[in-house]
Amino acid sequence: MSITLHFDDLPDDLDLGNMVAVDSETMGLKLRRDRLCVIQLSSGDGSAHLVQFRSGSYAAPNLKRLLRDEQVTKIFHYARFDLAAIRLYLEVDCAPVYCTKIASKLARTFTDRHGLKDLCSDLLGVSLSKQQQSSDWGAEELTQEQLRYAASDVLYLHALRERLDAMLHREGRTALSRACFAFLPHRVSLDLLGWEEADVFAHS
Repeated sequence: MSITLHFDDLPDDLDLGNMVAVDSETMGLKLRRDRLCVIQLSSGDGSAHLVQFRSGSYAAPNLKRLLRDEQVTKIFHYARFDLAAIRLYLEVDCAPVYCTKIASKLARTFTDRHGLKDLCSDLLGVSLSKQQQSSDWGAEELTQEQLRYAASDVLYLHALRERLDAMLHREGRTALSRACFAFLPHRVSLDLLGWEEADVFAHS
């Protein structure tokens, strides 16, 4: 595992290819209260690049350029949350996107285990530690344990996508998954406008 920490933006010359795994770390789960602290990225080659926002300044032109690049597919796990954080703090709409959690729910209907730790264990035989999930991501200096945890959240998303794509194809749900991914920006709009707990499609 190779981890590179950048402050406030990616370097000008970094090329992560046309498919990049992305995750975010925030101070908590209420986005308007709990600021974005870290964005993690991986090209799937065993290395991770972390961008730490130390001052709360989110200019980051190189990172924003990558996230909005329509020639680059962004792979997330539970994209709904990360896309909302990215839109709120970086003012960027990511497209196109792929969500391994949605893909798992569509393809692996035999289980209710769709967390990243579950997917890595079930599909890749990899054991992830989630010990640092609730640590202080706003700290001036992140610990080595935090860096390793953040990197692990993106290092396996390419492999998971490959396995899940095969299952979606087998079950005839590839088109449905793509429609769900395409709807995510609208789901994020609902969340940020106050409908995060409501199902607007429900009868009642």
